[in-house]
Amino acid sequence: MSECAHVTELPHPEPAAQSETCPECVAAGTHPVHLRLCLTCGHVGCCDSSPRRHASAHHAATGHPVMRSFEPNEDWRWCFVDRTLV
Repeated sequence: MSECAHVTELPHPEPAAQSETCPECVAAGTHPVHLRLCLTCGHVGCCDSSPRRHASAHHAATGHPVMRSFEPNEDWRWCFVDRTLV
């Protein structure tokens, strides 16, 4: 894992999750494969293995750079901008 400038810009403490699952998947009637939490605003979206890729879509729409896994027992983070684990 590496550090990127975006990690130091994240809010502390981490934002609370806005939902327990991907609201876009719920609205579309699809099932998220894995969940991701935006570390800027707390949006929960599905991963790129899900049909609609809502976490990546959230980044594209907002520019929020870093997310983390929202799956139990996982704590890794990904920077969309630098395309690296952080």
